[in-house]
Amino acid sequence: MAFESLSEKLGAVFKKLRGKGRINESDIKEAMREVRLALLEADVGYKVAKDFIAAVSARAMGADVLESLTPAQMVV
Repeated sequence: MAFESLSEKLGAVFKKLRGKGRINESDIKEAMREVRLALLEADVGYKVAKDFIAAVSARAMGADVLESLTPAQMVV
């Protein structure tokens, strides 16, 4: 049940990112906030969620979306 909820919430985050040519900082912050909340609701440890969000955010900041990838795939 927890995995289904987590999967649905992450899917919703990625759906919001689809169709954008470039991910800006506010898009990343909003998406990472939702991912962090989804992870915490799925009982992932706070430090693990925080470290994961920090690593993904750092890699995604200013990254051009490749033509063959959607923004959601880029975050993944």
